[in-house]
Amino acid sequence: MRIAVALVTTTALVCALSAAAADKVDFLLEVKPILESTCVSCHGAEKPKGDLRLDTRAGAVKGGDGGTALVPGKPQMSPLYTSTVLPPGHDDIMPPKGDPLTKEQTERFRLWIEQGAEWPDNLTLQQVPRVNFVKDIKPILELNCVACHREGHDKGDLRLDNKSDAFKDIVAFQPKKSPVYTSTTLGPDDDDLMPPKNKGGPMPREKIDLLRSWIEQGAVWPDDVALVPKKAEEVGGDEKQIAADIYKLITSKAKASATQSYTNTIPGTQVSYGMIAIRGGEFVMGSPSSEAGRKPDEGPQHKVKLSPFWIGQHEVTWNEFELFMFADQERKFKDTITTEPYVDKVSDAVSRPTKPYVEMSFGMGKDGYPAISMTHHSAVKYCQWLSAKTGHFYRLPTEAEWEYACRAGTTTAYSWGNDASVMRDYAWFEKNSDFKYQKVGRKKPNPWGLYDMHGNVAEWCFDQYVPTYEQFASAMQVDPHVKSTTPYPHVARGGSWDDPPEKLRSAARLFSDKVWKIQDPQLPKSIWYHTDAQFLGFRLVRPVDVPPLDQVFAFWNTGVEKD
Repeated sequence: MRIAVALVTTTALVCALSAAAADKVDFLLEVKPILESTCVSCHGAEKPKGDLRLDTRAGAVKGGDGGTALVPGKPQMSPLYTSTVLPPGHDDIMPPKGDPLTKEQTERFRLWIEQGAEWPDNLTLQQVPRVNFVKDIKPILELNCVACHREGHDKGDLRLDNKSDAFKDIVAFQPKKSPVYTSTTLGPDDDDLMPPKNKGGPMPREKIDLLRSWIEQGAVWPDDVALVPKKAEEVGGDEKQIAADIYKLITSKAKASATQSYTNTIPGTQVSYGMIAIRGGEFVMGSPSSEAGRKPDEGPQHKVKLSPFWIGQHEVTWNEFELFMFADQERKFKDTITTEPYVDKVSDAVSRPTKPYVEMSFGMGKDGYPAISMTHHSAVKYCQWLSAKTGHFYRLPTEAEWEYACRAGTTTAYSWGNDASVMRDYAWFEKNSDFKYQKVGRKKPNPWGLYDMHGNVAEWCFDQYVPTYEQFASAMQVDPHVKSTTPYPHVARGGSWDDPPEKLRSAARLFSDKVWKIQDPQLPKSIWYHTDAQFLGFRLVRPVDVPPLDQVFAFWNTGVEKD
């Protein structure tokens, strides 16, 4: 017995000395990013799975239905660690149904726990998207870096075409010590900027942020993945393949009835949205010169003929948009709701927003409220992602479709008539909104059952803005739209919670401007967020007749997202 006790004591001493000898694990640099990108989505403050919270140290130690998750000093008794080293495919492996953590990442967990699991007091973790090397990082390096940094072209004695050589310039968990990242953050005229100014630098901010997040999360790079230089058109080819895969899903489904409105649940979630069937027809677009509050860009009036389509009963809400905005938000449902692996694969290939640097509802509320402040590009990509999830072709409404649906057969200034004094019954605007947007569907709908077409938030249309309808006035226009050729301006319609009555008229137009990003401190500016457009959202359209693939691709890829 004494020998056994001595052996146990000796073993414990060896382990303690080993832990002490190991480099001290920095929680903020090496553990926090892993927890935030792989655990907090299912184990945060909101509906923690198994009653287990991993966003605070106290929550991890307390544990959930299965007991504690963290025993400081004892990694082998801490499911937070042991669940990450289970065999692939094991029912209890964490993170579930996704890429397992690497050996380097699990070793950080083990050492951190062994060293006492220090965690700054009162620090609550926040969910962040997990970065995937093949999907997110490989295209960035192949487009911007590998041409000058590969075998036979190792400029500055740097190679980025393989993991072994690249990690001479990458320090896992520490982007500030990784020249691959720091060189992308330099000024446009700095000689060390990568890629240099004459080769497209600096990169868009969201690409730089992805590099940073990837390194923060441990710089996972599969051993068997080598990189080759690619040109922009080849990367575009990837987008074409993504669109083709989604198109295959869409066209494999039977054609739905053009007269039936419907409610749909986003596959793999419990989030639903409604679509109202709109019969095709003709109307006069624009406003007459006699209409009170009319602006010159609302004319000349002209005839338009539209094919049938469905349009969102409400504006897209945060409940819907955050599934796209945060990939981990969607994963919360995957353990309980079965999804098709191919659908997940195709939808996961769609580009998604980077993490915003501010809280995007600006304190105005999320559950049941309209999503706001997304760029035109961001709204377009949401439509593509939802198309992949559902197998229905969704896009932004054209300006003509939007006005046709808003008017709902009327020719008056508003869909209820010309009397602005009754606006409080139909719309949220500057006089009744309490200086913020409101939950969707709380006011009276228009004659076709659409809510908040007037007010609440202005809504993106697909069209590039033109200052006059003169080009459309000579003949009947059939399913018209103005193709995007520049980042600004694009059309938004309907007015908002912050607008006076005249801006909520059916024909009133708004157009995007660079000042909608003026407080964005990033350079280059984000392609995903208009942080100064807290009055701006969108709703969906689904045409009854699915157009050819090249047209579908154009609705999802305007090519003008960069400022």
